[in-house]
Amino acid sequence: MLTTERLLLRPWRVDEAAIQRELWTERDPRVPPHRRIDAAGHPTVADLEDAIRRSRPSSTGLLAIERTATHDVVGYCGLVRTERFPADEPELAYELLRRAWGHGYATEASWAVLGWARASGYERLWATVRDWNTASRRVLAKVGFTETGRTEPDPVHGTTLFFDRPLQSIRR
Repeated sequence: MLTTERLLLRPWRVDEAAIQRELWTERDPRVPPHRRIDAAGHPTVADLEDAIRRSRPSSTGLLAIERTATHDVVGYCGLVRTERFPADEPELAYELLRRAWGHGYATEASWAVLGWARASGYERLWATVRDWNTASRRVLAKVGFTETGRTEPDPVHGTTLFFDRPLQSIRR
């Protein structure tokens, strides 16, 4: 668990699967289909409950973002491993419910994850974002990520931009 002035980042609880599904339903239509609800309605709340049950603690994973004042979960933030990056250089990921946008929660949660990552021995983190997602690009800039110049063009869903962040010094 990680704490900030306003947030608690912690493992997801099975009874919060509906919040995860709400995140899926709110995604921009430009997000690739594998990250949206499909024609058959998957993932369902039951699918997401099963995924939460199967998850195991590790040095990577997406933590629920709980607002400490209201005890409601408004999204996630954490580290994920992908084939795009070396195993010892995971990717920062975050997503918030629309009702939580504009309050600085993604930035605050990201700082907590960056601090934890540095303390855990990670030396570099990566992030990817679609070129049209200016809000996420602003969050990455606020927490010290820089654009690498690497891109993956996608005329349908938007070009993926690559960012990185050395963790030698974490300063706000």
